[in-house]
Amino acid sequence: MSETTAAPAQSGPVESADFTAWLAVAAGTLGAFMALLDISIVNSALPVIQGEIGATQSEGTWVGTSYLVAEIVIMPLTAWLERMLGLRRVLLIGATIFTIFSVVCGFASDLTTMILGRIGQGLAGGTLIPTGMTIMAKRLPPHQQSIGMAIFASAALLGPILGPLLGGWITENYSWHYAFFINVPICAGLVLLILTGLPGEPGDPEELTNADWFGIAGMALGFGSITVLLEEGHREQWFESALIWQLAVGTVIGIVLVAVGQLRSRRPVMKLGLLRDRALSAVLLMVMVNGALLFGTLFTVPQFLAAIAGYNALQSGQVIFIAGLVGIFASALYPVLVARIPIRIMVASSMVVVALASYVSSNLTSDSVASAFRLGQILLGVGVTYSVLPLQQAAVSAVPVDDAGQATSLFNIARNLGASIGLAALASFFEQRIEFHHWRVHSALGANDPELSLRLAESGARLGGGSQGMEAAYRALDAEVMTEALVMSFSDIFLVFAALPIIALPLVLLLRPIDPEHAKGMAH
Repeated sequence: MSETTAAPAQSGPVESADFTAWLAVAAGTLGAFMALLDISIVNSALPVIQGEIGATQSEGTWVGTSYLVAEIVIMPLTAWLERMLGLRRVLLIGATIFTIFSVVCGFASDLTTMILGRIGQGLAGGTLIPTGMTIMAKRLPPHQQSIGMAIFASAALLGPILGPLLGGWITENYSWHYAFFINVPICAGLVLLILTGLPGEPGDPEELTNADWFGIAGMALGFGSITVLLEEGHREQWFESALIWQLAVGTVIGIVLVAVGQLRSRRPVMKLGLLRDRALSAVLLMVMVNGALLFGTLFTVPQFLAAIAGYNALQSGQVIFIAGLVGIFASALYPVLVARIPIRIMVASSMVVVALASYVSSNLTSDSVASAFRLGQILLGVGVTYSVLPLQQAAVSAVPVDDAGQATSLFNIARNLGASIGLAALASFFEQRIEFHHWRVHSALGANDPELSLRLAESGARLGGGSQGMEAAYRALDAEVMTEALVMSFSDIFLVFAALPIIALPLVLLLRPIDPEHAKGMAH
């Protein structure tokens, strides 16, 4: 019999979570929200930050990359840290370190200090996200877990979407420094919730001496290398760069070390044997697709609005914030829906909605503005919420309670890897499509077209006449062609986004029904 088979129903009243358990849920949700918010809160302020700390555009990308690398390195180790220190201590240490390094970032006056601060933030934030989901599994009874998941997912969806909007508003009205200082009062509230809602529990110091050091080193080296490789690959021209080759070698060595740890360690740091469960593997693959689509859309929509419509970061943030608002309202209905709709139907229909969200955003022109994305953002908020929420619950319910930390770590790693892979592929695809459309439009312009010749002559005359005027006219024409190539390339991206969830759709057949007791969140 499977380990995840539901236990026989017990007679008597069903116990519900007490007030302190819900305080613990609030702590886990707030910690994850803060960690996810800080992934993107610097995006809007990055040009200003680069200027003040003396960083080039290329160097400035490390303000975001260093955070993501540190976060994904620590996530696989969270379950081990919980066993060694206890859940409460891990959260308290994570909140404290996050506060300290947020202050370091806020006071940073050079690139080195900023990157060190972001690494510290990422290491702390990477422990706050998986532990938030672990609290749902450990502190809430099965019949209320769907409510906890709805609360957690609304915050998890809102964090990266709210980041650019909040960061842009703070930078426009105050200073970019406050985008980091804002974490201080949030962390103070988080510590208070942890102390009030989470009971102390003994750790196991023997975990340190008996640790899977091969696996720990492999996870750190492998995940760190692959994340930097994906982030920097496009800028470094992929394998034309010695750095990318070194990162590829680091990734392979990391995989080998993890494999050695799986074979030699009595208790591997990451229980990869859980991936033998087809349902869990299907969940993780679909989460990767969702991560690629969500973060890809968060990147693409502002890029289009800035390049084509001339929007600033704050205006672009207001557009993508629509998906976050819709996601919050959709999350509130999730406990009702999950008790009535089978998980396969919910996930499948939601992925179709996500595909539709991208498709309706693909009909772009050079005159498109925010209104071109509103319907797509509404559909995206609904689709992502009603696909990720049941997938989160399915990941936790697919393993025994003792392995909930492992499942949540795998879930979050899959989301981050999906985002990194998606953004890396997006950058290369976008560049190729721009070049393709640029020359295709140029080739359609007939050299002997009398209307085109007349237009160029008139434009050259307006721009000063003579050879210099004609040269300026040709440059202006090429700029128009490039604008059209950009618009068509953005449309191509959304069409690819529409195809991805449809391709992943058959994976829903591998999902197992959620234990009915987990789905009765609103019945009690």
